[in-house]
Amino acid sequence: MACSQLPGDVISQIISLTSPQDACRASAVSTSFRSIADSDQVWLKFLPFDPSDLDFLQILSMKSLYLHLRDHWVPVRGNQNTIFSLDKKSGKKCFMIGARELAIAWGDDQRYWRWIDEPNSRFDQVARLLFVCWFHITMRIDTEMLSPKTRYAAYLVFRFNDYRQGFHRPMESRVSLEGDWREEWPNVILDPREGEPQSTRERGDGWLEIEMGEFYNDNGDGGTLLCSLKEVDNHTQKRGLIVEGIELRPKET
Repeated sequence: MACSQLPGDVISQIISLTSPQDACRASAVSTSFRSIADSDQVWLKFLPFDPSDLDFLQILSMKSLYLHLRDHWVPVRGNQNTIFSLDKKSGKKCFMIGARELAIAWGDDQRYWRWIDEPNSRFDQVARLLFVCWFHITMRIDTEMLSPKTRYAAYLVFRFNDYRQGFHRPMESRVSLEGDWREEWPNVILDPREGEPQSTRERGDGWLEIEMGEFYNDNGDGGTLLCSLKEVDNHTQKRGLIVEGIELRPKET
């Protein structure tokens, strides 16, 4: 029996066992395949989440939703400070947690931090550091929100004002299940001095990022991922940092 003579539901099941790239190729093969390869039944299998978790995007077809999320960030239901997209290569879930969702030491004290509008940010507000000596930022997220069987990397997304101070010293960075510190991560330097290794990277969107560490999300059941960046020992005055948030995305291998 020719493939084109198979029942539509059988063809859709076969295509849904492949990949989004293969489904797009199948759609281009013939007009008879296109309606099946582009169907919600197929593309729902490729989405690594329940579409009902996103409010305004329910009007899109499942294929349009998938392709939209490869190129855009959208808010998680009920939380404008946590946004979500799909990794272009793997189709797995990416999250960015805005500064308002982070625990920032002295973050609510306007003597030390200010919450400002930033036109170049994905969030309504970002955190601008006036000055502190005790620097500590933490983020928590339920591991069940992340794609299972996936190694993630966490990145602090930030930039500096014209005048910055105190970020040339190493900071302690940890990424692990909360309460489990068996894995040690190297210290990071947000503002390396000239001649030192550059661990920061320009993102192309006006912000810098630095990798805080990695985490393997096995089954994602009932755990809490904790990301922490701190420097509390040297009592060096720090100023000039602007924090947009922390991004979690699949680690490239």
